[in-house]
Amino acid sequence: MPARRIVWLLGSAVSITAALQWLAMTISRTISTPFTASSTADDVVRGADLAGVRAIVTGSSSGIGVETARALTAAGAEVTLAVRNTAAGEAVADTIEKSTRAVRPRVVHLDLANMRTVTRFVERWDGPLHLLINNAGLVTGGLERTSQGWELQFATNHLGHFALATGLHDALALGAVERNGTRIVALSSTAHMRSGVDFDDVHFERRPYDPQIAYAQSKTANSLFAVEATRLWANDGIVANAVNPGGVATGLQRHFTARQKESLDAAEAAGVFAYKTIEQGAATTVVAAVAPEFAHSGGHSPR
Repeated sequence: MPARRIVWLLGSAVSITAALQWLAMTISRTISTPFTASSTADDVVRGADLAGVRAIVTGSSSGIGVETARALTAAGAEVTLAVRNTAAGEAVADTIEKSTRAVRPRVVHLDLANMRTVTRFVERWDGPLHLLINNAGLVTGGLERTSQGWELQFATNHLGHFALATGLHDALALGAVERNGTRIVALSSTAHMRSGVDFDDVHFERRPYDPQIAYAQSKTANSLFAVEATRLWANDGIVANAVNPGGVATGLQRHFTARQKESLDAAEAAGVFAYKTIEQGAATTVVAAVAPEFAHSGGHSPR
């Protein structure tokens, strides 16, 4: 894919420099909340009334996505589980309904690596949208490609979410009119520090493939998207923020190679991070989704 096309997919064909400038400005405007690394998603939504809020959570059939969807549902939101495995999604919806005694989440098929399903999801969405949580993520142990020839991690983690968000822009703008603002939350990772986006070879057509570098550049793309989406869409009442949930043991690690596992174990042993529970990891997402501090401010990465 040509570099110019990739730049557009990250935001717009002429604005990467502007996005980086915006990012530099937001760094100096750190936002603090009462929550800590030990806070849970339930702590964040306690006392919140999300009645009338329509939310989409991608990748919500396992891990952090399930807990995010459960907490939002418990607070009164009307949640759509956008999942690749709809049978698993239906099971999650049943569990959430029973545990919260709230309105059962809706389950809709979405495979972020297949643009046809993204288009179908967007076309079938009806009415306003108030909260889009780009939670789904993938880590591979080796080079895999989509039917278009795109590297699978970049395609799933960034390109599919980009297409989903841009396709739902009008629904988000309508939701912003209804509720004085709407939000997008993109899940990134500290892994983004390992790599920028290689615009000359995003899909590893020439350079040696390293799954850790591939994951890292997809997470950098998630962060850049949050910055640029806010810059372009703030006047429509839409803000986007990227979050780092921290170290959480989920299905994301199921395809790790021995080298990837060793790298993670070494980082933990060195005190680079400590594992959080799924409930604590989801709290970071939910803070960006519901905390008043982020209602009209985007381009941030909550700490």
